[in-house]
Amino acid sequence: MEKQFRELLAKMNAYSSAIKLMAWDLRTGAPKKGVPARAQALGMLSTEVFLLSTSDLMETCLCDLEKMDKHESLDEIMKASVKECRRNIDRVRRIPKELYREFATLTAEAESVWEEAKNRNDFAMFRPWLEKIVGMTKQMIGHLGYEKHPYDALLEDFEPGMTVEKLDPLFAEMRARLVPLLARIKSSPQPSTIDLETRCFDPEKQKAFSLKVLERMGYDFQAGRLDASEHPFTIGITSGDVRITTHYDPHDVKSALFGSIHEGGHGLYEQNIDPILLDTPLHTGSSMGVHESQSRFWENMVGHSQSFWISMYGELCSYFPEQLNDVSSEDFYRTINQVSPSLIRVEADELTYNLHIMIRYEIEKALLTDQIGVSDLPRVWNEKMQEYLGLTPPDDKSGVLQDVHWAGGGFGYFPSYALGNLYSAQILQAMKKDIPDFEDRLRRGELLEIKDWLVEKIHRFGKLKSPGELLRDITGREMDSRCLLDYLENKYAAIYPVKESCK
Repeated sequence: MEKQFRELLAKMNAYSSAIKLMAWDLRTGAPKKGVPARAQALGMLSTEVFLLSTSDLMETCLCDLEKMDKHESLDEIMKASVKECRRNIDRVRRIPKELYREFATLTAEAESVWEEAKNRNDFAMFRPWLEKIVGMTKQMIGHLGYEKHPYDALLEDFEPGMTVEKLDPLFAEMRARLVPLLARIKSSPQPSTIDLETRCFDPEKQKAFSLKVLERMGYDFQAGRLDASEHPFTIGITSGDVRITTHYDPHDVKSALFGSIHEGGHGLYEQNIDPILLDTPLHTGSSMGVHESQSRFWENMVGHSQSFWISMYGELCSYFPEQLNDVSSEDFYRTINQVSPSLIRVEADELTYNLHIMIRYEIEKALLTDQIGVSDLPRVWNEKMQEYLGLTPPDDKSGVLQDVHWAGGGFGYFPSYALGNLYSAQILQAMKKDIPDFEDRLRRGELLEIKDWLVEKIHRFGKLKSPGELLRDITGREMDSRCLLDYLENKYAAIYPVKESCK
């Protein structure tokens, strides 16, 4: 029975690899006329994985391997695989296969519609697709069930054990310190910064520099590649094929650079999961929050640090000597860390980024509990942007249409970004204890020991450890907001003359 179980997992993994490869192609340049057929194929293959994961054979294997005598004879990996598959089958068997297939097909095609609607700045074009996605999401919540809040059923997919009851006070704590800190920074004397958007940065040179940074981080180009897409993403097809994308803007060198570093963090995680976990449900990140902790760690704690640019700024200038000949490394550092509420989430500074997540979190909860409808989204989005950030989007492209997540059916995903920020701050604190010369290494551009530490403490375990287990093993503590908020206050106190503490 264990042999049959392993063969079943390997078959599911093979289907999943094909699905991921087709999804990557769909989002990086597949011909527009081929989208409907590709979406149908993705829907059928996704349904096959769904059927295998909930099949009578899977149930028979699990029941047999869960018997006390057999379960005790299993190794650690097989025990964890049985546990994960049981959690999955008990959950997804509640969803009718027809609904699952229709949803997989719909979302595969909707992503291309979203991309066109965004480019046209036309929410009405995307609205009927989103209404179908929201409707089906509600149907699935009904099948999945929940104890206290409908949104909990979606959070379970991305951060097992996380609930609205836990998130609401966590976000309230963050809001209570971030909003006053933002107000103090706005009222402080503003440091000198550079208007980089008025300068033209050749996308090909941006790509060359991004490749150099990724190589310095330890991203393995023998096991991955960098491509362009409308919205940056990472997709692990197999352990030896982890692909990342970024988005190039000739008038915003920061976009592709930090998009590449962010996705590189995801890519490093996927590339360095222990190969012994291949063909098991454990060959993936512990949770989306932990996954985001890796991308946000590299993007912010490393990529936005002053020490990093002491070593890398000269190299950036060698690619763009004319554009940066009047910009000092100090001015560049202040510019990339300028606190300025942004319309676009992926371009937001570290301080206001979490406010973007709270906006989406509140909208999703309201949408899925029928407090608002899809037709209300542009208005509600703009109202919350004004409430939280003091900005009103001039159009839907820079407002409600800016993220791909809803087109892909990713309701419940956005909180993972904020959780990733919380995890990453605690990880940084622990890393500095183990690597006392952390800042010196950044100044010298020596990033591989940082990567090796993350591999040893996090990456190699895949999903063998839960988020809570990882955090306790690394830090000796549970997750809380204080570490991140202290980090942000200290960082911005050095850039802005913020005299008062906002604790």
